[in-house]
Amino acid sequence: MRHLPVRMARWSARHAGRAIAGWFAFVVLCLVAGIALGTNEATTKDFWVGEAGRAEATATEGGLERSPTERIMIRAGSGKLDMAAAGAAARDVTERMRGLPEVESVAAPVRSKDGEVLLVSVVLNGPELKGKKNVVPLLEQTAAVGADHPHLVVEETGSPAISKGVNDQRDEDLALSERISLPVTVITLLIVFGSVIMAGVPLLLALSSIAAAIGLSMVASHVMPDAGVGTNLILLIGLAVGVDYTLFYLKREREERARAGGRLGPEALVELAAATAGRAIVISGLAVIVSTATLYLATDVIFSSLATGTILVVAVAVASSLTVLPALLVVIGRRADRLAPRRAARRAARGKPARAGKPETGRLFGALLRPARTRPALTLCLSVLVMLGLTVPALGLKLIDPGKDTFSRDIPAMRVYDRLTESFPELFVTHEVVTRSTPEQAAQVKRALEDLGRRAQADPLFARAPKEAESTKDAQDAKSPESPTNPRTAAISEPTVRTSADGRISVLELSVPHPAPSAEAIESLTRLRQDHIPATVGRLSGVETAVSGDVARGRDYVSHESDKLPLVLGFLLLMTFLMTVWAFRSVVLGAIGVVLNLLSAGASLGLLVLVFQGTWAEGLLAFDSLGAIASRVPLFLVVILFGLSMDYQVFVVSRIQEARQNGMPAREAVLEGINRSAKVVTSAAIVMVTVFGAFVALHLTEMKQMGFCLAVAVLLDAVVIRLMVLPSVLLLLGERAWWPARRPGRAVGAQAPTAAGSPAEVG
Repeated sequence: MRHLPVRMARWSARHAGRAIAGWFAFVVLCLVAGIALGTNEATTKDFWVGEAGRAEATATEGGLERSPTERIMIRAGSGKLDMAAAGAAARDVTERMRGLPEVESVAAPVRSKDGEVLLVSVVLNGPELKGKKNVVPLLEQTAAVGADHPHLVVEETGSPAISKGVNDQRDEDLALSERISLPVTVITLLIVFGSVIMAGVPLLLALSSIAAAIGLSMVASHVMPDAGVGTNLILLIGLAVGVDYTLFYLKREREERARAGGRLGPEALVELAAATAGRAIVISGLAVIVSTATLYLATDVIFSSLATGTILVVAVAVASSLTVLPALLVVIGRRADRLAPRRAARRAARGKPARAGKPETGRLFGALLRPARTRPALTLCLSVLVMLGLTVPALGLKLIDPGKDTFSRDIPAMRVYDRLTESFPELFVTHEVVTRSTPEQAAQVKRALEDLGRRAQADPLFARAPKEAESTKDAQDAKSPESPTNPRTAAISEPTVRTSADGRISVLELSVPHPAPSAEAIESLTRLRQDHIPATVGRLSGVETAVSGDVARGRDYVSHESDKLPLVLGFLLLMTFLMTVWAFRSVVLGAIGVVLNLLSAGASLGLLVLVFQGTWAEGLLAFDSLGAIASRVPLFLVVILFGLSMDYQVFVVSRIQEARQNGMPAREAVLEGINRSAKVVTSAAIVMVTVFGAFVALHLTEMKQMGFCLAVAVLLDAVVIRLMVLPSVLLLLGERAWWPARRPGRAVGAQAPTAAGSPAEVG
């Protein structure tokens, strides 16, 4: 692997045109292949986890699975509801919906307890996850009914409409994040390089890498289903690492150009850069890939989708840095060499001296490095104490699986949902008790489930059927046949038992008048599983029972992740240690890398809890606190942060290793390596912080949490860890930091051509 980057750079440099054309042909091929095959989206069964997953699998086996359902509300624009007008609108809705191929059935209208809302429930065809695509015609028909009945408010909500609204909002948010991060990235690159062309190269390669990775992810989805989040992560990580890898390579090529002073051609310069920065990029990319691959151990379709997207975009970004980037640099270098005499002549004519090389570090970086250089022990102690102090809030971490009750109210369907649950509180949450038995036990199971339903309705935590209407008219309506002209006043979801055709599987639905994340809803699930079921259907011999529903899904998902966390974290620590030892042949550096990554991840998680688990920052960051952290965030962030932290670890320690291999004493090698890498690492960190920080402006709280934590972690890692903690540790350890590797007696490295074309050693 040591000489592979040099060989690839050499070929690309000598065949620049073919390398550039080949790269863009590869990108187009990936996109064409992905579009041709399409995306294999995850199905409902791919999300089944724990007891809730077993319950849903059993219900599906009996043809009793949950169907996507929409609710159309009809209410007065002002004043009291005119039931005659509302009934006419309900008939219109019913006729329109029954004429749609996406609709399976339409229920009779139901009036709210206060008589101010008429509700029509519509069941869609197909599985639950397809609802967000099939709901569009329903929304159009609802809008048409509203236009035909201007004195009424006709509005629609439901899980399909909410899912569509969330997807639309996410797309808008991603576009917003790009509008924020791209200009800042361009400005940062312009400051670093002072050239529009050189600033455009990292962006060009990052965007082309993203395009190729998106195409490859569509192909990969036919092996591992896509949960709908992979593309988002490809955009997030792709821009960050794509720019970073190119930035490191470009900076090294410019260093070698300045050092050569015109004695080397563009081809030789890119080989020199490949021998050092190219190797570091390969190691860094492998570290991110290996770290991210531990997410597969979570055996969760969402984490698998996130891992696949990250691995693909990082692998493509590494490939672009090793293939097309050297070719582009050769083309740009040849142009610069042709223009150099003219520029020098113009400067001489104006009486301006030749440009002097800029110092590797400015005053700011010098100031940040001074404490580690002058007082390493004190700097180490204080820095570690600060990081540990930031970690303390993470000890109070609470996890929640965010459901529809937590989505932004900027989504129209969510505002309608709030009005729906206010009029029909029993629609907040439904528990589904699923049983499997022999056909001979069907009657016995049904009686036990009915007994369970009565017990639940007597429990204050569960929804009760409303009392009989007080007025004579309401009493008559309640007894009359249900029809659009004669709606009933009753609960939408009274305890009902459904049994499969073969009598083996039964489902009981129980309503809870509390939102899914609430303590009451969670307590109702606990009481159902631990008290009501054991006292009823749980007494029957040979009957399997499991509970699913909105609350059960979330609780079981959090429990599943908590169970997998030790396994994932253990492998992550092991892989980080082994990758560092392999890269630098040092057990001590491997241990240091693990500890520093834990410090960085712990501090960022602590800040995440401090900001998002409370309410003090709600106005500042425009979010509604969940009182907890989204359950997927910590595990995902720890894995990604370990990978990104390895980026900086590899680039900084590689520069120190080079200086050491060139004969510098341990102390001077550390200072030289830090000095030479500080500016480029910080520039790369600015790009990453900008990309991740843009996600704080998004609507979804889960995405805000991810963006905030990633941005904070990268900032802490680049400034505190790499400029204070790492230099202090290495200065204090000296040569012991490289144990068991022996101190090299002379420079060792890849071979690159000199000006005369003969090989020369480079670090």
